Amino acid sequence: MITLLGFWTHALAALLYGALALWQLRQSKGEASHRGLAAAFAITALWAGFTALGGPQSLGAGLAESARNFAYLSFMYSILISASEGRDQRPVKLVYTVLGAVIGLQLTVAAITPGLIDKPLVREALESTAQILGLTVAAGSLILVHNLYGQASHESRWGIRLPMIALGAMWIYDLHLYTVAWLSRAPVEDLLALRGAVLVIAVPMLALASRRSSQWRMQLSRAATFQSLSLMAIFAYLILMMSANRVIEIAGADWVRIGQVGLVFAATLAAMILLPSGRVRAWSRVVLAKHFFEHRYDYREEWLRFTRAVALVGEAEAPLGERIIKAIADIADSPAGLLLVPQDGGRLAVAARWNWQGSLPLGDPEDAELLPFLERTSHVLDLSSSERRVADQGLQVRIPESLRHLPNAWAGIPLIHSDQLVGLVILEYPRVRRPLDWEDFDLFRTVGIQAASYLAEARTQDALADARRFDEFNRRFAFIIHDIKNLVSQLSLIIRNAERHAHKPEFRDDMIATLESSVKKMNDLLARLHRGATNVEAEPARAFRVWQTVARIAQTKRRVHPVEVEGERALAALTDPARLEQALGHLVQNAIDASPPGVPVLIRCGTRGGEAAIEIVDRGEGMSADFIRTRLFQPFASTKEGGFGVGAFEARSLVTALGGRIEVDSREGEGTRFTVLLPLGADSVLEPQRICA
Repeated sequence: MITLLGFWTHALAALLYGALALWQLRQSKGEASHRGLAAAFAITALWAGFTALGGPQSLGAGLAESARNFAYLSFMYSILISASEGRDQRPVKLVYTVLGAVIGLQLTVAAITPGLIDKPLVREALESTAQILGLTVAAGSLILVHNLYGQASHESRWGIRLPMIALGAMWIYDLHLYTVAWLSRAPVEDLLALRGAVLVIAVPMLALASRRSSQWRMQLSRAATFQSLSLMAIFAYLILMMSANRVIEIAGADWVRIGQVGLVFAATLAAMILLPSGRVRAWSRVVLAKHFFEHRYDYREEWLRFTRAVALVGEAEAPLGERIIKAIADIADSPAGLLLVPQDGGRLAVAARWNWQGSLPLGDPEDAELLPFLERTSHVLDLSSSERRVADQGLQVRIPESLRHLPNAWAGIPLIHSDQLVGLVILEYPRVRRPLDWEDFDLFRTVGIQAASYLAEARTQDALADARRFDEFNRRFAFIIHDIKNLVSQLSLIIRNAERHAHKPEFRDDMIATLESSVKKMNDLLARLHRGATNVEAEPARAFRVWQTVARIAQTKRRVHPVEVEGERALAALTDPARLEQALGHLVQNAIDASPPGVPVLIRCGTRGGEAAIEIVDRGEGMSADFIRTRLFQPFASTKEGGFGVGAFEARSLVTALGGRIEVDSREGEGTRFTVLLPLGADSVLEPQRICA
């Protein structure tokens, strides 16, 4: 009967794990850990097939069992390596190396044992050695399962929980099996036959785990200590099993096998029920922290984890308020929390929440009394207490009803920055309910100060960004006002000339053209006010004959002042025509403003040193070398009475954006020459005339 059960359970396991291997291979998406898991499933299917067809003691089953263990350890190792993030994992890697060597020895023993049928003493010694090796592999693998799960971050534990439970169950059963076989020194066909059933039970968990493709990140905690405790627990279990086995043997041979099988299934069932429970794990941590450590918290690790969680940036990350709640909640293993911030009128309002499912607090008039108390004392509120009032540093205050009636509210951590309350974090009870103690108060008060600095910095950055937007708008508006001033000057001159020349048809045509040009420029100014300070509708840089732009500017400006153009008509520069026209318009207008009435401004086109050069020359008062060096291209600096001082600044910004530069040569009392230098276009004619420096 037991042989038939073993055959069918192992055959079913072979079929199920083969299907799992094919499915996992299709879902792997090129990830090494998922390909490794698919390989482990395939080898498990082979092992189950060999066991069903040839029996658990066959050569194929022995070799495949070692390969199966190696494949699952390789899967775990790939997760560890991909998630180590530069941390020192040499002690853990050493355990993997040792287990790999043991598996290699196990393969050797499994390969040579069948050939020693005629040497019973040697064969018995090798079988005993194989049992010790199997026990060692199972115990070491369980330690590594605990290590991998213990180092995983809270987010990634959800992804690896099921495969770790399944592997843990498999190796726990192997640990039982090899322990019983070694202690009893007798065949254990019934336990060997039931291995297939254990693997079949683990299939649903592995199938669900295969669907989770989350990134598995690791973080170190007090791993070394807990690993030592794991080893102690495993060896304590071995001693217990040895003692129990001897007691059962003494009780009577008829009850030995029943007692052994009962112990195996009772321990396996207890492990599978208790280990996945978050409440049991939380209770274990509380007990271990209470009895094995001087302090409840590993302050270094908690601080590093808190800082990493709060300092995360990026579009994929949660908002800062949620990160602060989660970072503080993780310290106490709290499942949920709220962030309340002070509002006008001294009331607290919800700013963020993390996993909070209960009702939200409404603003309470009593909040106005609580806020100055928290700012003065930095007192951590014990919301689990039945006391309605709290006292600290000689001050006393009533806890608002809205906070005391929150479901499962446990602690209130004030976030104090520069003696001001910037927030209050409310935490739910941890999974294992316990009262707040002095360590909680001290650590929460400290992390509250740190979290407050992040929150205050974020608010300062938001305020600075708003100020920058206003500054950009003001800067943009200054450029617009400068251009409007030029248009007003142009229109004012037309009005003055209209009194004398309004009866002339050519003047009227010229006036209409000027008004049309002014309206177009005003519309362009409104568009620029929308888009940006110096932006016109930008085009890709291209080879462009600058004479067209220069001639158009000269024609427009001649209506108010003489402008002459000379130089190379075929000159082409690599530029954006609209931006170039805007920059040259500023420089020509400045030259007109600096020139005496009737004295023409000269625009000259040519080349210099392999670059296109456009000169704007006036015969005005000129500028000092000190003014050119320190103030010319600074905004709001001008030598003209009533000038805005932004024309030259904007012109240089535009030319620089075009990949060029502006040079200035000026002598006081003689005039000024601005030279705009741009990359030459492919169509330039270089020979007829050159502009020399």
